[in-house]
Amino acid sequence: MQWFDRPRGEPVVLHPPSPRWGELAAEWAAAIGRVLSALQPRVEHIGSTAVPGLLAKPVVDLQVSVTDLDDETAYRVPLESLGLVLRAREPEHRFFRPPAEQPRSVHVHVCRRGSAWERTHLLFRDRLRARPEVATAYAELKQHLAREVGSDRAACTRARRSSFGGSSDPPTARRRARAVGRAHA
Repeated sequence: MQWFDRPRGEPVVLHPPSPRWGELAAEWAAAIGRVLSALQPRVEHIGSTAVPGLLAKPVVDLQVSVTDLDDETAYRVPLESLGLVLRAREPEHRFFRPPAEQPRSVHVHVCRRGSAWERTHLLFRDRLRARPEVATAYAELKQHLAREVGSDRAACTRARRSSFGGSSDPPTARRRARAVGRAHA
């Protein structure tokens, strides 16, 4: 992964669900749709704020799927016109957010339409929406990691993915979360 302006170790603070998250996602999705209209992107609200009833960091994640991820100038300049900056580049994904010195309310993830990155994030969101017991286990994991890992957001994300990413079974996810907590204790 190529980072621009490395993460600073802000604390992971989880908030109760808010109807404002859906409103904010719709506002950003409309703005992104307007500036990228020539690309005909698919814009989806993903992440914990997209799951009703799930606690989350108060930052909306939007997935923007485009036909040609490698044609970065086609979407980078329009997204920058919305006040977003490219923070990370991976082979399957580009990550944009407001500049580091500004409040963070949105993360924009650009990926290739039809890619594994796109499918994985949509399927995970849909699984959490459809299975309350999975969403509950995921919330418990997030709370545990916020306490154990603290301000290392990157470590929290890695632990969450390794602990929960491959399991839709809540007891398995809980066992993995406890193991992650013991490793960080």
